[in-house]
Amino acid sequence: MKIDSDNINRFYDKIFDWVIAKGPAVLLGIAVLIVGLWLIKIFSKWSKAAMTRRAVNPSLTPFLTSLIIITLRVLLVLTVMQIIGIQLTFLTVLVGGIGVAAGLALSGTLQNFASGVLILLLKPFVVGDNIIAQGQEGTVKSIQIFYTIVKTFDNRSVVIPNSKLSNEVIINISKEGIRRLDIEIKFSYGIEFEQIVKVFNQTVDEFKKCLNTPERRIGVSTLEDSGYKVAMNIWVKAHGFMDTKLSFQQELMKNLKNGGVKLPGMPD
Repeated sequence: MKIDSDNINRFYDKIFDWVIAKGPAVLLGIAVLIVGLWLIKIFSKWSKAAMTRRAVNPSLTPFLTSLIIITLRVLLVLTVMQIIGIQLTFLTVLVGGIGVAAGLALSGTLQNFASGVLILLLKPFVVGDNIIAQGQEGTVKSIQIFYTIVKTFDNRSVVIPNSKLSNEVIINISKEGIRRLDIEIKFSYGIEFEQIVKVFNQTVDEFKKCLNTPERRIGVSTLEDSGYKVAMNIWVKAHGFMDTKLSFQQELMKNLKNGGVKLPGMPD
C-alpha cells in the first residue's frame, strides 16, 4: 500500500497550523487549571479554619466545604474550556434543562435542605433546647440537614421537616435559661389577703428551686361575687420546669392547709 506523501504533508501542515493557532490558548488553559486547583486547595483550608473559628456546627462544616470546593472546581473547568475555545452553548442548555427538571422534582427536598443550613447557621435553637413547634413540645435531640428530631416529654420521637421550622413560629422555652411560673388560686372573702401572702412567701423561701431574681410578684388578679383570686409569679430554671411546677404546687397546698387557709372544696 503506497502512502500519498502530499496527503501526509497536508496533515502535518494542518496540525502545525492548529498548534500555532490554538497552542497558546491550550497552554494558557493548562496554566490556569493548575494555578486554579492550587488556589482552591488553599481556599478550602482557609474556609475550614474560618468555620472552626466561628463555631459553625460540626455536622455542617464538611458539607459546606465540599460544596464550595465542587462549585469552584466546576467554575474553573468552565473557565478553562472558554479559554481553550470549546463552545459551551449546547452544554449550557443541557445543564440548564437538567437543573430545572431536578429543581421541580426535588423542590420540597431542596427547601428542607436550605432550611436545615439556615437553622445550623443562625441557631434559633440548638440540641438540648426545649421548643414548641408544629403543635409538639419537647427537647431537640438532633438537627440534620433535612429534618429535626424532637423528643416530646411523653417520650415520643417526632421528626419535623426543616422547612416547617424555618417558615413558621417556633417557641424556644429554654433559651433564656429561666421561666416564669404563674399560679392563680381562688379564696373566699373571709380569708385575709395578708395571711395568703405570708404562706406564699414562706413557700417560695423554703422551696430551693425558686430563684430570687427576677423578683416574685403576688397580688389580687380577679374579684368575683363568690371570692377573689390571688396570682403569684415566680421564676425558676427553664429545664425541668414542669417537675418544678408540680413539686411547688404540692408544697404550696400543704403550707396553705397547715397555715389554716381554707381552699375551695376543702371540708370545714
